[in-house]
Amino acid sequence: MSETKCLIGVTLDEASLGRGSPDQEHERAVAIYDLIERNRFALPGHDGGPYLAHLALIERRLVFDVRQADGVPVVAHHLSLTPLRRIIKDYALVCESYYAAIRTATPSQIESIDMGRRGLHDEAAHILVDRLASKVEIDFDTARRLFTLIYALHWKG
Repeated sequence: MSETKCLIGVTLDEASLGRGSPDQEHERAVAIYDLIERNRFALPGHDGGPYLAHLALIERRLVFDVRQADGVPVVAHHLSLTPLRRIIKDYALVCESYYAAIRTATPSQIESIDMGRRGLHDEAAHILVDRLASKVEIDFDTARRLFTLIYALHWKG
């Protein structure tokens, strides 16, 4: 991972995303930590970096306000969440099944549910890579972590 082609900070806009319950806030913090810990994030045609991102929700679009490490604005990208709506809904159902299964199901049943969950996660990551391709260069693993954060923003606890 390049030291400049990465995110070093992510903040959330409380005005548009709101604060969540303690469990929701924990999930968001973990998702941000995982994303920051290891990612590839570069802006085509921009030699700067590393970057900070401030996320907001405006008119059902996730807004990435991207800044240089010193806070100087670089660009704001608006990402429609419509292509992810079905996956977020399905992912929530599979996660509920997974956590319920941990208590009562056999290991093979749990593994089957987990494979479905990973499949949805991968599908979402592919969509994010495609939708951001001309705006932000991210690798597949970064896209997976980004989806985790997007899901955490929607998670009801």
